[in-house]
Amino acid sequence: MESSQRRKSGLNLPAGMNETSLRLETSSPSSPCSSSFRSISISSPRMISSLSSPSSSKSTICSDRFIPCRSSSRLHTFGLMEKESPAKEGGNEAYCRILKSELFGSDFGSCFSPAGQGSPMSPNKNMLRFKTEHSGPNSPYSPSILGHDSGFSSEASTPPKPPRKVLDAPSLQDDFYLNLVDWSSQNVLAVGLGTCVYLWTASNSKVTKLCDLGPNDSVCAVQWTREGSYISIGTNLGQVQVWDGTQCKKVRTMGGHQTRTGVLAWNSRILSSGSRDRNILQHDLRVSSDYVSKLVGHKSEVCGLKWSHDDRELASGGNDNQLLVWNQHSQQPILKLTEHTAAVKAIAWSPHQSNLLASGGGTADRCIRFWNTTNGHQLNNIDTGSQVCNLSWSKNVNEIVSTHGYSQNQIMVWKYPSMAKVATLTGHSFRVLYLAISPDGQTIVTGAGDETLRFWNVFPSVKTPTPVKDTGLWSLGRTYIR
Repeated sequence: MESSQRRKSGLNLPAGMNETSLRLETSSPSSPCSSSFRSISISSPRMISSLSSPSSSKSTICSDRFIPCRSSSRLHTFGLMEKESPAKEGGNEAYCRILKSELFGSDFGSCFSPAGQGSPMSPNKNMLRFKTEHSGPNSPYSPSILGHDSGFSSEASTPPKPPRKVLDAPSLQDDFYLNLVDWSSQNVLAVGLGTCVYLWTASNSKVTKLCDLGPNDSVCAVQWTREGSYISIGTNLGQVQVWDGTQCKKVRTMGGHQTRTGVLAWNSRILSSGSRDRNILQHDLRVSSDYVSKLVGHKSEVCGLKWSHDDRELASGGNDNQLLVWNQHSQQPILKLTEHTAAVKAIAWSPHQSNLLASGGGTADRCIRFWNTTNGHQLNNIDTGSQVCNLSWSKNVNEIVSTHGYSQNQIMVWKYPSMAKVATLTGHSFRVLYLAISPDGQTIVTGAGDETLRFWNVFPSVKTPTPVKDTGLWSLGRTYIR
């Protein structure tokens, strides 16, 4: 009788199981592993006796065992999320985090965020905080790990470098045309991170949030006055704001640019701003108008801007590969220097020699050029092998430091005028786009798209030719080169 019933139903059921004990059910929507698939529910007490009591009146629903539940998986315990693939130029990290969250569940995004950032809900968790990076040996079989009894010669391997301190700088943009780091004469570091400007006091590592421009704007440039009490901010909407750095109060907002203001430069009383609209505006806080003059000469975005130390000349560099020099009275450039074959962002006036100007070219140029601005003659030309992002002279000795992008991302210290290399420093994994020097002239800070700020002790003090060992915070925060 049972066999005839099985043939009539068209199902080949095991002995002892009737058709009524087998049915299709949809998994409960409240289940963490719910899906659009259907699961088979077997209500035969003999089949589920090991799972529940035979006297249970409710059937047991077993979801499809082959559909994983990622929300309950602890992928971070297996180290699957701590190594990111190298980011490409112009990559959107926010999009990557959202994509990972969609693919692996919300727990994935909340348990980890790259480059020392906090979770998306708390982005300021590690803002400008020290973290230790260990430059360990490349091989897992290094004698420094296995010890001297391993049979390897310690002379055959390079000993690991001491741990270095770096500051986390989440949302530090990887944009060649911006200028987001500056160090004041009062020993306060200003950093533009996304829509905010943060102040980091070097003496005690105190972090202060100066301002937040809101969701519709972002920081493109920061620049302290020479006295170090006021700071100017260039924004993506083209504004120039001036803030009191000690009171954290906005003093003034000035317009005039049609698009982002990516570079700023103070002299003793004039603030100059360069923009993607190709213009340079001269602002005077003593007058009510937004700007007192406009300098028109560049054919593309202005990305480099520096006043000479005597306030007589202003040098500007642009994405049009031009280096222009203006005086304080003329509306037209007094010099047009066109030898660079790529964008000119890196500009530095020598504090040791009047009318000596250094400039650096982008990826297609890679050269540092030195100029006599009295007659426009090029004095020297050095091919560095990499995109030149920044230049800064030492005020203590006649040396200059350059930071670089493609392809080596290095920092180089040069003697002038011989241009002999003093040191080549590496550590950043992205272009070293930002550079500032400490008030004592000994330490530089560099920033990159890897969202870190790194400190390097590259210049000697004025009184002592060799560096003096530091104690406390800076002894771990600096990297010495001599």
